[in-house]
Amino acid sequence: MSSPRRVIRIPFASFTKCRGVRSNTLPLMRSPIPPVAGANALVAVLSLALLWGLNWPAVKIVLSWWSPWALRSVGLGVGGLLLFGLAIARRETLRIAPGQRLRLVISSLLSIVGFNLGTAFAQMAGSTSRAAIVTYSMPVWVVLIAWLMIGEKPDRTRQVAVLLGVLGLALLGIPLVHVDDSPAGPLFALAAGLSWAIGTVFVKRYPIAASAMVSTAWQLAIGATVSLAGWLLWRAPAQPDVLAAYPPTWFWIALAFHVVLATALAYLIWFNVVAQMPAGVASMGTLLVPVVGVGGAMLLLGERPSASDLGGFVLITAAAALALLAPRAASTNEQRGEEY
Repeated sequence: MSSPRRVIRIPFASFTKCRGVRSNTLPLMRSPIPPVAGANALVAVLSLALLWGLNWPAVKIVLSWWSPWALRSVGLGVGGLLLFGLAIARRETLRIAPGQRLRLVISSLLSIVGFNLGTAFAQMAGSTSRAAIVTYSMPVWVVLIAWLMIGEKPDRTRQVAVLLGVLGLALLGIPLVHVDDSPAGPLFALAAGLSWAIGTVFVKRYPIAASAMVSTAWQLAIGATVSLAGWLLWRAPAQPDVLAAYPPTWFWIALAFHVVLATALAYLIWFNVVAQMPAGVASMGTLLVPVVGVGGAMLLLGERPSASDLGGFVLITAAAALALLAPRAASTNEQRGEEY
């Protein structure tokens, strides 16, 4: 007489939600990358926050010599080529199904083109620290846009997050009442955050049936193409007063950091390590980016955020933390009873 088989139940909902896909869009596939835990996870999160955080002052330096169009053409192009190479090495197909291509283009225009060009123009028109703070109000706008686009009504925690985010932006707007301060920088940063948020909700509503690496590679390639077209059409000369502040050596170091480390290596970390973590851990890395960005701007660029900047930074960071982390914890509690 054979012994009865032991059935192991897997919480299917948590599997799909932690990877940002729906159960009816992609087949279940065993990841070629082993899960990450413990010290490796902490190192990955801190490394990503450091690379993307320091990328803010690095981009500011490069923009003293190159236009935003040129910068994004090179950075996005190299990042896309790297991911294409990795996908080929892993024998992944690069083909996107015809029915998914329009979604891919729209996602790229929102999440890649709008975000990257918006942050670059924001730094040209204003301070790096303020641009980083305003841009990373993005999780707050995701809450509102998801409510409008896909009917996800915010709970009390998310409502508090929206309120804190609005108050933080109001504090950041206080210096703009002075004649000498231009609203262009914060407006570009706000547009970048909104574009990123709309792109995030769009992909949630219309997920792309392709691997994350291949989808991102194509989106980076589209972003590089749009940036290259802008570079050819609007070639902006360098600013002499800014060039005096950042010598050529700084430019080449900042450009190398941006292309090799903040773009190529950061995406390697994201797809090889961070993508295998719990979503809440990866979200903490997102929250650390503006912290490093503001600190880097103070140390490397000599920026000194005002009291209103620091107050807005605290409120927006708290709002983003509530919008990102609290719903994750709630979803985890709901998923305990969901078994396939």
